[in-house]
Amino acid sequence: MRVGYASRGWFIRGPLANRGVLGMTMTTAVLCSLLAAAPAPSAPPVRYLALGDSFTAGTALPKEESFPEQLAALLKRGGREVSLLNPAVAGFTTDDLIARELPLVADFKPTLITVAIGANDLVRQPGEDRYRQQVRRILKAVSGLGATVVVLPQPDWSVAPVAAQFGTPAQLRAQIERMNQILAEEAKARGARFLDLWAGNVRASQEGHFASDGLHPDATVYAAWSKAIAAAVTR
Repeated sequence: MRVGYASRGWFIRGPLANRGVLGMTMTTAVLCSLLAAAPAPSAPPVRYLALGDSFTAGTALPKEESFPEQLAALLKRGGREVSLLNPAVAGFTTDDLIARELPLVADFKPTLITVAIGANDLVRQPGEDRYRQQVRRILKAVSGLGATVVVLPQPDWSVAPVAAQFGTPAQLRAQIERMNQILAEEAKARGARFLDLWAGNVRASQEGHFASDGLHPDATVYAAWSKAIAAAVTR
């Protein structure tokens, strides 16, 4: 007996081919067995570029506890091959991201990009209009490349132990929320995915989930981020 695939579909040749219902039943069983034994097509490798500032760099934590590293580990445990490039640097603004991180896109050829930027723009007060223009430039540069683009909000660092030097909690939270709204609006306009992590971020801040520097989130917060991103890009 011979089973194969031709342009018109699967075929079976041999003694069973002309034995009516029995032949059809056995043919079906054979084909099902063949299909079950065939290896599933492997998912394409993920080339992950993490754009941002200290919240992406994982400041005050071991490298493996940053959210890009945790996300890459999650995807690998799910059977994906992952190449991660994380050029984020503490203190970076949208200006720095545009000048020093965006040029990496062409050579790296990412299939997944996360964008998390804005806290240092808030501190330096360039104004909402300019922040929106900068975010628009960033998202325009990473759109249309075939990559999945995920935009993340700033965490709620308004009640962090060292945040008082930048303003009152109420003032800071209002500014953070407004900048996150701009991120969400611009992400929608460019077809990127904005992950609304705000409620969880606020709860984590209220519970004191800060790293040793008293400003940045701890590893449990980044673990929640990585799980949310993984769920968004794998469903």
